[in-house]
Amino acid sequence: MTGEIDAHAGSVDAAVAHAFAHLHADATTALATWQAPDATQERLRTAYLDHLQRHPDGVAKAGPPAHLTASCLVISPDGTEVLLTHHRRAKQWFQFGGHLEVGDSRLCAAAQREGREESGIASVTPEPLIVQLNRHALRGDFGRCREHLDVRFAAVVDREVVPETSEESLDVAWWPTEGLPEGTRTELTALVGAARRALRL
Repeated sequence: MTGEIDAHAGSVDAAVAHAFAHLHADATTALATWQAPDATQERLRTAYLDHLQRHPDGVAKAGPPAHLTASCLVISPDGTEVLLTHHRRAKQWFQFGGHLEVGDSRLCAAAQREGREESGIASVTPEPLIVQLNRHALRGDFGRCREHLDVRFAAVVDREVVPETSEESLDVAWWPTEGLPEGTRTELTALVGAARRALRL
């Protein structure tokens, strides 16, 4: 963790920590019981748990500059296509996802809400198992957010379901897994592979 993140440990917002306590507990349990598929993911799992232990408000946007987020990769039943959003702020193609909200009952529920809101598909329902962790610094117009500790889930959706573009996106479209967008291809390829393995597609 960075010095900026560590410095936040002494300035926890008690009200925020209390409001998000149920999500902090759920994230801790989910990560503690998750069996990481490789050494890199295991290091991230350990780092996330350390972050949560040191930051009672570490799942909230209003908490430390680095905080947990949840995302959902929408994938076709045969695993050959994924539905992506052209993120308005980042100007790149990603899976659906974002910050946790107080009304989310669980970490995977946050991923479900984000998936449904950003895709316009009410049937998006991610499997309640973590498929991948991804920690990344933010660049651009993201306010006080400096780093996202993303917890990623996946949902199978029929390819014929028509998505809608939300205000957060420039576009929403299906992409072949063998022809993912440049710019985020490396990251998305790893995520698709993790999702396929977790869902046995």
